[in-house]
Amino acid sequence: MATDDSLTNLPTSHLLGSVPAVVTEAKSPSSQGAPGANLQIFPPNNGGNSWRGYQTLGGQSEADGEQSVNESANNWKGFFSISSYTQYFNVDTDIVLNRILSSFYPSSGDFFSKIDANPDLYGLIWISTTLIFVIASLGNCATYLMHKRTDSTTAWSFDVSYVNVATFAIYGYALLVPLGFYFLLQYMGSNASLVRFWCLWGYSLFIFILSSFLLIIPNEFLRWIVILLSGAASAGFVALNLKSYIPTNDMTFVSVAAFVLQIGLAIFLKMWFFP
Repeated sequence: MATDDSLTNLPTSHLLGSVPAVVTEAKSPSSQGAPGANLQIFPPNNGGNSWRGYQTLGGQSEADGEQSVNESANNWKGFFSISSYTQYFNVDTDIVLNRILSSFYPSSGDFFSKIDANPDLYGLIWISTTLIFVIASLGNCATYLMHKRTDSTTAWSFDVSYVNVATFAIYGYALLVPLGFYFLLQYMGSNASLVRFWCLWGYSLFIFILSSFLLIIPNEFLRWIVILLSGAASAGFVALNLKSYIPTNDMTFVSVAAFVLQIGLAIFLKMWFFP
C-alpha cells in the first residue's frame, strides 16, 4: 500500500498529454466594453417591427435611399398630374386679349417680357382648338362655294377628313415645333423655356382664325393675298420675339427657320383647306 501511495503523489504536469488545471479569472470591466463585443438579442424588439429582424449599420442609408427614390417618383408623378399645370391657366380675359392683340404687332418684339411673370398654356389650347374647327368648317364651305361657282348643280357635302387633318396638323405644329426649337437652343447652350415657347407659338396662330373667314370668298387671287399677309404677320411675330430671346447674333438662323416654318404653315392651310 505504501508503494501505491507514493505513486499517486508523483507530479504529473510534465507528462505528455496531461490536461492543465482550469483557472477561473474574473472578467474585467474593460473586457465587457471591447469594440468587437456587439451582442444582440434575437428576436430584436423594435416596437411593432420585430418581424424585420436585425438592423444593420446600413439601415439608415437604405432608408435615406428609399426616401430619395420616393421623392424622385413624386417629382415624376408631377408631370402627369393636372394640378401641376393649373398655374399655367391662371389668366383672365383681359390678359388673354392683351396677348392676342400683341400678336398683331410683330414689330414690338416684347412678347416674352409681357409673359415673363405668368406664361400660360390657355392660349395655346384654346386658339389651336378653335382654329381646328374654324378651318375644317370654313374649308368645307369655301370648297363648296368654289365648286358652285363653276358648276351650279354641285350639292353640299361635308368632308369629315378636314377635321382629322386639321387636328393632326395644328396640334402637331403647335406642340412639336416649339419643342424642337427648345431642344435646339438647349443644345446650343442657350437658356430656353418650353412653356414660353408654347405660349408664343399658340398666340401666333390666332391671326389664322380671322383670315379663315376671308378665305371663304371665292376669289383665288384674293385668297392668296390674305393668306400670305396673315402668314407674314404670324411669322414676323414669332421670328422677332424669338430673335430678342436669343442672346447672341450667331443664332440668327433660328429665327429665320421659325419664320420659314410659319410661312409654310400658312401655305399648307391655303392649299389643303381652301383649294
